[in-house]
Amino acid sequence: MNSSSYNFNVTSYRDCQGTVVAKNVFLLALGLTINYINCTLINTFRKHQIFYLNPRYILFIHLVLNDMIQLTATISLFFLSYVFYKIQATLCCLIISLAIFTTLNTPLNLAAMAVECYIAVCLPLRHTELCTIRRTYILIGWIWTMNIISALSDVFIVLATQPLQLFRSTIFCERNNLFRHPVSVKKREVSYIIYLIGVWFTLLYTYFKIFLAAKAAKVSKSGDRDAKKASKTILLHGFQLLLCMLTYLNHVIGNALLNLFPKHFVHVFFVSYIIIQVLPRFISPIVYGLRDKTFRQHLKKHLIWKRRSTITPW
Repeated sequence: MNSSSYNFNVTSYRDCQGTVVAKNVFLLALGLTINYINCTLINTFRKHQIFYLNPRYILFIHLVLNDMIQLTATISLFFLSYVFYKIQATLCCLIISLAIFTTLNTPLNLAAMAVECYIAVCLPLRHTELCTIRRTYILIGWIWTMNIISALSDVFIVLATQPLQLFRSTIFCERNNLFRHPVSVKKREVSYIIYLIGVWFTLLYTYFKIFLAAKAAKVSKSGDRDAKKASKTILLHGFQLLLCMLTYLNHVIGNALLNLFPKHFVHVFFVSYIIIQVLPRFISPIVYGLRDKTFRQHLKKHLIWKRRSTITPW
């Protein structure tokens, strides 16, 4: 089943009004909750200079900020597809492009955090030399630049192959409806394969290195706790990355769900959307915001101070 037939079948299914309202309210509440938690983390980071000087927290807060943008973009697409069904192609292009390069940012950021964790555990004497603040910001800039160029190339292909009237028309806002040129599809498949191989190799390599370091530390009884915590963090990265990587197989998963559950496809598709697009953004605050001792202590102080300032009368 090709892309066009898949999109046609997906958009042919419509929920009843009550189900539409329930799904949108649930998704909006979930998105606002996650973004509120992430805003609290960003505010905690902003108020304490200790986090500015640590590449680990800089990468973490970049992941949180990126997830907020990605979540807002994808929920907006979901909401608009139900409320208006079709929107102007220009607006669709802007939202989809934003969603694409923020989605691509996530696995690269997770891989960078895994490498930083590996250096901290396995090469502690070189950590300050290799993981500098300047190099961290350069890496973040490189991640954004590479993925923006990748997303914009699809836009340029559309401009070169489609009439300009397309951007004045209204379409159902879905990636395969807008970026459907064979070159864009092939580029997407190749880039996804490169991402899958590169990022998973990085994650597996760093995990096994940290795991071996944890075993060695257990024998020597030095640094065992830090190495174990680092290995658990890498495992959580792996789980989050696994969910993020399902985005790269979204088209295959969509076709499979359509064949398996033709009568309940929209409901199954909604659940898969929550698992693939929303759930990974909920894991980020848990990995560092709650598990990291330093960040957790400052977060508690911030929440206690905020609660007291709310209760205390003027």
